[in-house]
Amino acid sequence: LGYTDLEKIHPGLIYGAVSGFGQTGPYSQKPGYDIVGQAVGGLMSTTGWPGGEPTRTGPAMADLLSGLNLTVGVLSAYIRRQQTGHGDKVDIALVDSVVAGLDFLPQWYFTTGKVPERNGNMYNAAYPYDTFKAQDETFVIACGNDKLFHILLEVMGRTDAAGDPRFQTNDLRLQNHVILKQMIEEWAADKKADEVVKALNDSGCPACVVFDIARITKDPHIAGDRKMFVDIEGPKTGMMHLTGTVFKFANGHADIYKRAPELGEETEEYLTSMLHYTPEEVAALRKDKII
Repeated sequence: LGYTDLEKIHPGLIYGAVSGFGQTGPYSQKPGYDIVGQAVGGLMSTTGWPGGEPTRTGPAMADLLSGLNLTVGVLSAYIRRQQTGHGDKVDIALVDSVVAGLDFLPQWYFTTGKVPERNGNMYNAAYPYDTFKAQDETFVIACGNDKLFHILLEVMGRTDAAGDPRFQTNDLRLQNHVILKQMIEEWAADKKADEVVKALNDSGCPACVVFDIARITKDPHIAGDRKMFVDIEGPKTGMMHLTGTVFKFANGHADIYKRAPELGEETEEYLTSMLHYTPEEVAALRKDKII
């Protein structure tokens, strides 16, 4: 039973489908997992260090992006159904989701004819926008414009470099990023990363330490105020530490968490409350082992 069959008896049906390559096209019957989506969608080709091998991102980004896109698509179809009475089939591909997440890289290729290369943590559009090594840890500086670059120079005590012809514009800084990175790391070599980041942030320059998983689970902002980790207790699992929701609403309606239901645990509730089955009909379904 697919969408074509079910739509005939329920025109308002909203049907979500995720596959490796989508429901149409010459690749539609090919199998796919996250790594296939990352590879065919172009993400791996741009991830990694210069001269290194194409690299899969740590989390399964093709899967995650596809789940988010499916959610957006289903909600869009739901709003349209409220307006027209008709549902729709939402066809999401892992590969499409990755391609859509490539930022400006396809346009870069269309405009310049150059195939984007792997640049490590460097960003093709701005510099310094990269990772740097301090005495103890790796940190990030994100200078997206000239103003932020001059703030960085002031914090470093290198306002003399403001007149350096190699750093006058963003394009020139990109061309001379190796020299600029060396200059920044020489300045940070005898400093703690947290100290460097505080000095930059206090002056208005975006910067941060690269957090590992242990640090984010204890961070007062992420784990504390933003409640990105919550405790949920289940009858079989006991207490579990799970990731919280990214949605923060002023009226707090996303702050209530509950565990995943056991198999079939909520079937009767949904049959009676949403589909208006009578207790007798539910009992008959259970007797016939349909539920």
